[in-house]
Amino acid sequence: MAVLTVNNLSKNYKSVKALQDVSFSVPEKTVFGILGPNGSGKTTLLGIVMDVLKASGGTYSWMGEEGNAAQRKKIGTLLETPNFYHYLSAEANLKIAAKIKGRGEADIDKVLHIVNLYQRKDSKFSTYSLGMKQRLAIAAALLGDPDILVFDEPTNGLDPAGIAEIRELIKELNRKGKTIIMASHILDEVEKVCTHVAIIQKGVLKMVGSVKEVMAHSGGDAVTTVLIEVSSANDEQLIKILQQMNGVLDIHLVDNLLQVTCSENITSAQVNKFCFDNGIVLNKLNEKRKSLETRFLEITGTKSEK
Repeated sequence: MAVLTVNNLSKNYKSVKALQDVSFSVPEKTVFGILGPNGSGKTTLLGIVMDVLKASGGTYSWMGEEGNAAQRKKIGTLLETPNFYHYLSAEANLKIAAKIKGRGEADIDKVLHIVNLYQRKDSKFSTYSLGMKQRLAIAAALLGDPDILVFDEPTNGLDPAGIAEIRELIKELNRKGKTIIMASHILDEVEKVCTHVAIIQKGVLKMVGSVKEVMAHSGGDAVTTVLIEVSSANDEQLIKILQQMNGVLDIHLVDNLLQVTCSENITSAQVNKFCFDNGIVLNKLNEKRKSLETRFLEITGTKSEK
C-alpha cells in the first residue's frame, strides 16, 4: 500500500497556479524526494498534505485513508525553521514538544541518542550550532515513534558538515524502516539520500519514479546522453576518428581528457572497439555516471526558476 497518494492536486493563489493537477504515490519505506527549484510548489504540496493549506482541487490520502487530524498526529514533521525556546535546554524543549503532541515524552532520551545530542541535552538551545538545531527539530519529529516523516528542506542553510550529518541521519532512519518524504532544491543531496523522486517545475509534475528509473528514462523532448572520457597518445587523430563514429554528438577537451558526448545507446566498449579498429589505442577510457543534476536539466530545460 502507498504511504501517500495525491490525485490531481491543484493550488491557485488568484492568477498564480502554484500546483497544477499533480498526482503520484509514495511507496512504503522509501526516501521520497520532491525536487524542484525554489518557487516550484514543493512547500505548497507538503502544506496541503499536512493540512496546513487547503487545496484548490484534487485529493490526497495517507495509507489509503482520507487525511484527518488523528492520522496527522502520527506523522513526524519538520515544515519550518525549528521553533524552540532559546533559553531552555534541548530536553526541556522536547518535553514541551511532547506535551503539544500529546505523546512521546517517554521517547526523549531515545530520540536524543538517535540524533546524537544526548551529551548536550542539558545545554541551552541558544548554544547549539545550526546543524544541532536542525537535528533537535528532527528529534522532535521522532517523538511518538512515527513510521512516516515529512521534512521540508531539512539541510537548508547548513554548512557541508551539517548537511552530511542530516544526510546520514535520514539514511539511518530509513534503514530502520521509516518512510521519509522530503522536499529539496539541492539536487546533489537528493541523489545521495533518496530512493525515489518527483520532479516539479512551476507547479507541474515533470517526472516521478525511483531515482534509477528517472535517471534512465528518456521520454518527452529530453535528449538523453552518455558522457565518456578518453585519451590516447595522439588526441588530434583520436578526435578525427571519433567524429566518424555514429552516435557521437560532441567532443570537448577538458583537463587533458576528451569528453565525448554520445547518444544513450553507445557504450564505452563500443567506443574502445571503434578506436582500436581504426588504429587508435586508448590509454584512458571512463564512462561517467550521469548525475541527477544533468538529468534534471534534461527534464526541465533550465537551471533555475528565479
